[in-house]
Amino acid sequence: MSSEPLYFLQGDSLMAQAIREHDWTANPLGPAAAWPDALKTTVSLMLGSGFPQAVVWGPGLVTLYNDAFIPVLGGKDAALGRSFQDIWSEAWSDIAPIAQAAFAGATTFIEDFPLIVDRGQGPAQAYFTFSYSPVRDQQGQVVGFLDTVNETTAKVVSAGRLKFLDRLSANLADADDADAIMRTTTRSLARHLGVSNCAYADMEADGDGFTIRGDWAASGSPSIVGRYSLAQFGRLAVENLSAGAALIVNDNLIELAPDEAATFQAIGIAATICVPLVKGGRLTALMAIHDRKPRVWSDYELGLISEVAERSWAHIERVRSAAQLRASAMALADWNANLEQRVADEVAERSRAEERLRHAQKLDAIGQLTGGVAHDFNNLLTVIRSSADLLRKHDLSEARRLRYLDAINETAERAAKLTSHLLAFSRRQPLSPKAFNAAGRVSAVAEMLRSLLGARIQLDLPPGGEALHVEADPNEFETALLNIAINARDAMEGEGRLTIETFAADRLPQIRGHAAAEGPFVAVRVSDTGPGVAPDVLEHIFEPFFTTKVVGRGTGLGLSQVFGFAKQSGGEIEVTSSPEGGAVFTLYLPRVDAERETEPAPPRPPQFHGRGRVLLVEDNAHIGEFTTQLLQDLGYQTELAPNAGAALEKLSADSAFDAVFSDVVMPGMDGIELARRIRTQWPQIRILLTSGYSHVLAQDAHHGFDLLRKPYSSGELSAAIQAVLAGLPLRP
Repeated sequence: MSSEPLYFLQGDSLMAQAIREHDWTANPLGPAAAWPDALKTTVSLMLGSGFPQAVVWGPGLVTLYNDAFIPVLGGKDAALGRSFQDIWSEAWSDIAPIAQAAFAGATTFIEDFPLIVDRGQGPAQAYFTFSYSPVRDQQGQVVGFLDTVNETTAKVVSAGRLKFLDRLSANLADADDADAIMRTTTRSLARHLGVSNCAYADMEADGDGFTIRGDWAASGSPSIVGRYSLAQFGRLAVENLSAGAALIVNDNLIELAPDEAATFQAIGIAATICVPLVKGGRLTALMAIHDRKPRVWSDYELGLISEVAERSWAHIERVRSAAQLRASAMALADWNANLEQRVADEVAERSRAEERLRHAQKLDAIGQLTGGVAHDFNNLLTVIRSSADLLRKHDLSEARRLRYLDAINETAERAAKLTSHLLAFSRRQPLSPKAFNAAGRVSAVAEMLRSLLGARIQLDLPPGGEALHVEADPNEFETALLNIAINARDAMEGEGRLTIETFAADRLPQIRGHAAAEGPFVAVRVSDTGPGVAPDVLEHIFEPFFTTKVVGRGTGLGLSQVFGFAKQSGGEIEVTSSPEGGAVFTLYLPRVDAERETEPAPPRPPQFHGRGRVLLVEDNAHIGEFTTQLLQDLGYQTELAPNAGAALEKLSADSAFDAVFSDVVMPGMDGIELARRIRTQWPQIRILLTSGYSHVLAQDAHHGFDLLRKPYSSGELSAAIQAVLAGLPLRP
């Protein structure tokens, strides 16, 4: 390696050091000092990024990456300097077309892309959201691409788990027989996990004998119903299951003694997860999933079968309890004719309570998922937008700087769109309602709609009469129109006619079983010439994550945003469909008088220089680092506290701060309680709160404190800090 200083590899990160120390003489790239300027600049930017990134360079696809990319590789050792194709050889058939498109000059962004990858523990399903951005040399030729990636496996798996459990609960809602419950459960679980067999068994009183009463077997796998001895399956099975612990075997020929493995092999089993039910200190039942081939079981599979088993057995206990109550009622009917009715009423009330609980759990689970994803994405957006501001100060050519900024901003816009959809579905998004002419707003976005629809779809906007004003969030109104239009475009497969008309409505019709409501309302009707929506799909189209599109073509949240926006704005959304007439979406919003129309106040110009001391309170280390740098670049003296307790300690030791800028959602004491204490003990200190979490943004008046919504730019932060220091109200 050359002794010439490698200024583009400055820094103490793991990968900066690894690239400096790597022997590049035998690599197609050659010595690092002789690398082309385009590669040096791209590597420098990658190493400085907190987002997982890799640079793929030249015909040999030589790979370099930053510290944040290491977890993506997992157990793939010695990846530095290797071919991108060799590193991801097991998934190259899926990755190759995307890489080829990047070298052809196309920027690609794909969300939740499924890949089977091997990161040291065998092939496993994973999901990634990533962007391939071409890198060009001084002659404009594509010489490599920048891979920016975020693994979304946990999010996709969580959504799939919720959907499976909800569907299973619905299928079991009316079941009143234990065997019927277990038949449905084993069939659903086996198909969902793709295993060869799923079975359940009752243990005998001696703790050794057990009878598999029912199972579901895939084609080519035998049924294993019958009576067995637990001891035949080995010492590990006896010890674990008797102690209430799961039995997990990935390959019984390797992990068990030959005679123990032979018992499994005789009934066509190579891999097993078996979970016990211990009741009253005794092993009473078993539930298991099996595969005919060796299989490395995941934490998701273990967790799911454990949860399904617990729910199923609880359901069976309730069914048996209800059956016993009914039997007792019939036995006593000769001396108490009313007892049977009372028992039936009790069982019915218990069923209704269970249904209400199931429904509440479903809504709570979806609410936690959407709110949590929105929170995490808003944190990412804060880092991305702050990085974009800092990136403008690097010594780069204008073209390169703008290209990277465009890529970052595009990613931020996509993440913001997903966040908006999630919040809209949960009806917790912060709306800024204003009075505006609905027909005028539709006309204003016509050009954008034509661009999205494409040249082969005709957009018709029939001329209206009087101006029709509504009071709603104009940005969310436009987003709703775009979501409906994009849905229609995909249904028409890019060719047809889309018509949008606006008219007055005196009342809301009966929609989805809700009673009609008196107006006045304004209706915006969007109709297409597509094939319409199938009846079995029509009732699900507003559900979150429901989509009939192929993977990568949609999140299933667009129509959920429309539904949430309409409901939160005091309106409604109606959809009708027929094979000959396509689909018709009608958005109803409350109508207001024209004189109430308001125009947004002109935005306060961003101020990028300030003076004073600011105490930053942020529990997320990455956001704390970025925001500290941002405040310092804006001219403020800044100190960082990782939580509310640390902030109070700093203030007790030194209260000479001009302002406190604090996140709201933090472990322990939250930002609102911290602000109350500061206001009481140090009233001279100004307070600015920030959050991207939907619950906080939906609270009225933010408990009397100014709040800056995440994601925010440097200009928005500068304006907010200066307004707070000057005692001025923040503009929305």
